[in-house]
Amino acid sequence: MKEHHMTIGIIGSGAIGTAFARTLARAGIEAGISNSRGPDSLVDLVRELGPSITAVSREEAARADIVFVAVNWTKLPAALARLPAWNGRIVIDANNAIEAPLFKPVDLDGRASSEVVADLVPEARVVKAFNHLRAELLATDPRSDGGRRVLFYSGNDAAAKSEVAALIERLGFAGIDLGSLAVGGKLAQFPGGPLPNQNLIKVG
Repeated sequence: MKEHHMTIGIIGSGAIGTAFARTLARAGIEAGISNSRGPDSLVDLVRELGPSITAVSREEAARADIVFVAVNWTKLPAALARLPAWNGRIVIDANNAIEAPLFKPVDLDGRASSEVVADLVPEARVVKAFNHLRAELLATDPRSDGGRRVLFYSGNDAAAKSEVAALIERLGFAGIDLGSLAVGGKLAQFPGGPLPNQNLIKVG
């Protein structure tokens, strides 16, 4: 199966990036995690996460088939600058348009935050996912209360969405496709969307 050979890179080692890495590690899926401070700053984290997660440079993470991005909104342009050409690779946008630490909403002129992110990664296929749950929930076992925790995803490229959906399933979550970035991205974005922090369990 093709999705088992997809390489995964993570840009951002904050709460959400680390929670995603922890979820991958639980499933034994290999990934490289990076941040703005360089691989040496991640030695303790990758030791804790186990052998499937390695510390890499931002450029190395960006060369993966699937690149998971979770960075403070104001730092996104710098985090995504001067990276290899995207050439149709998949970017999972797990960001929310708030200014930390005040949690002040960023004015996006009515656009979905993922549409803004897409402008920063030209030629990448952007899928919005993994942003609507708090980090501590994302990091815990998705199989709970007799079912599987729901993850929403949205995007404009059907093939990219199917790759991310396959990854969501491999991690033990139940994925629900919300449609395009303009529609689904707005439903799941924080602040403003109705779905963030909804901890839903799919039973059966």
